[in-house]
Amino acid sequence: MHVHNFISMYIEKHKIGIPCRRHYLGLMQEWKIIEVLAGTLKLDGGAMFGVVPKSIWNAMLDCDEQNRCTWAMRCLVLEQGQRRILVDTGMGNKQSARFFSHYEPTGNTIIPALNSLGISADSITDVLFTHLHFDHCGGAVLKQAGTEDLVLAFPNAKHWVSKAHWNHALNPNPREKASFLKENLLPLEAAGVLNWVEDGFPYGGIRLETVFGHTESQILPIIQDLHGQEWMYMADLIPSAHHIRLPFVMGYDIRPLETIKEKERILKECVESGRNLIFEHDLNTPAAKIEFDGLNYAMAEALTL
Repeated sequence: MHVHNFISMYIEKHKIGIPCRRHYLGLMQEWKIIEVLAGTLKLDGGAMFGVVPKSIWNAMLDCDEQNRCTWAMRCLVLEQGQRRILVDTGMGNKQSARFFSHYEPTGNTIIPALNSLGISADSITDVLFTHLHFDHCGGAVLKQAGTEDLVLAFPNAKHWVSKAHWNHALNPNPREKASFLKENLLPLEAAGVLNWVEDGFPYGGIRLETVFGHTESQILPIIQDLHGQEWMYMADLIPSAHHIRLPFVMGYDIRPLETIKEKERILKECVESGRNLIFEHDLNTPAAKIEFDGLNYAMAEALTL
C-alpha cells in the first residue's frame, strides 16, 4: 500500500480533525504544478453545451460565424525533484490541413510550449493521459521532420492511461470514432511505453479518480501542491468554468446522465474538502474555488496556477 493511501485511510478511520489532518497530509508527497498552454482550438458551441440553448451559452461565450467557440488546451507539468509528469499533451500538429480546418488551432503545440517554460521534452519522465480523444493525446506522437515517420515526442517517458479506456479507444463506438485517431495511439503501443493506471500509479501526492460519463474510464488526477492544497484536473468532466452547473453537459458525452451524477458527487466533495478545480479547456479561467448555495454549484473565486 502506498504511504498516501495509508495516511488517508488512517485519517478517515480515526476521524482526525482539520488541524491534525493538515499535519498528516503534510507527510504526503507534494508537487509543483506548472500550467502549460498547448494552444487553442475551436469547437462548436452547441456540441460543447449539449441541451443548453445558444441564447444562454452565447451570453457567456462569443462564437464565430460557424458557431464555434475558442477553447484552451491546458496541460500540466507536475514537478518533484527530477520527476516531471506531463498531464495531457494537446492535439499536436501531424494531421492534414483539412482536419485542422475544422478546429483552427492556434498557438504553441506542446513541445514549444514546454520549451518556452524552460522544460525540454527529454526531461519528461511520465505522461499521464486523462483520455485519448485527439485534443488530449495528439501531442505525444510527432511526424518526423521531412518524413512520414511517426516518433514519440517524449522518448524517455512512461506513458500512463487506463487499460479499460485504451481498449475502448481501439474499438470505439460510432459516436466517438472520429475522436480516436490511430496515428495517435498505435505508435505508443509499438514503442512499448504504455503503463496501465489500474496496475497502480506509483507517485504519492497524486490520486486518480475514474469517471465514465464523457467517455469510458476517463482519469481525473487530484494533486497536492507545495502548500498542501489539493487541486483536481477536470479534463472533460467539467471542461470550463462555464460547465460547473449540473445541466451544462457536453453533447459529446456518451453517458450524459452519468456525467451529471459524477459532477454532483465531485463538486460536493470539492466544496466540503476545499479542493480547487483546474479547467483544461477554459480560455480565461485556469482554475477556481467552488461554492454551493443550497441549490446550485458555482465559481466562488477564479484562481491562477
